[in-house]
Amino acid sequence: MRRADRLFHLVQLIRGRRLTTAAWLAQRLQVSERTVYRDVADLQHQGVPIDGEAGVGYRLGAGFELPPLMFTQDEAKALVASVRLAQSWLDPALAQAAQEALGKILPVLPAGARAAAQALAVYAPPVGLPADVQRTLQELREAVQERCKVRVQYTDLGERASERTLRPLGCFYWGKVWTLAAWCEQRNDFRSFRIDRMQSVQVLQERFRDEPGRTLADLARLKGVRLQDEGGAVQAMATGPARASR
Repeated sequence: MRRADRLFHLVQLIRGRRLTTAAWLAQRLQVSERTVYRDVADLQHQGVPIDGEAGVGYRLGAGFELPPLMFTQDEAKALVASVRLAQSWLDPALAQAAQEALGKILPVLPAGARAAAQALAVYAPPVGLPADVQRTLQELREAVQERCKVRVQYTDLGERASERTLRPLGCFYWGKVWTLAAWCEQRNDFRSFRIDRMQSVQVLQERFRDEPGRTLADLARLKGVRLQDEGGAVQAMATGPARASR
């Protein structure tokens, strides 16, 4: 990669995240951390408002704009593949938004990239989530975003029924199965619930705030896993399906 291209890509990576470490940038750009430090210093010297420092992380200052981007053929194919998968495995609102976003992107691509993306032989037949599970997933995702507690009627894998009041923390996809990670007020602990085993979900008006020991980041640290968030809010990635609550 030419240095000019690397600098442009570096700015794009920093722009897409709330906080970006040199180690993460070095991994994505396939260079050393020392090279990242040098590139960031050069960009700052040229007037690019990159805030932060080595060992802490970087963010892009407000108001900085770059010219519109053109996607490569592989990037355009990846977008099409992602949207096709979304139709079956995301909730209806996100699936529709993904389709609408793709509809805005494809028309402005170069003809070659657009044709290659539309001809991509990767498909997701409509055999994904049942409609009721999709609707529940959307309710829970929105409750996570709004920080609203939920009350659920749940049947576990042992066919035991219970009612729980939860602080929903995140929705996780394991391949055919979605789970909700939550703080359970009945158990006063973290629990994971299979969304397809929820008999009913009521989103409550009561909101909650992050409290030490009860956040998604706390759960990730407790389980020793790593949730990958491009925004940089939580850095962890789960290594396998969480056990459903009992």
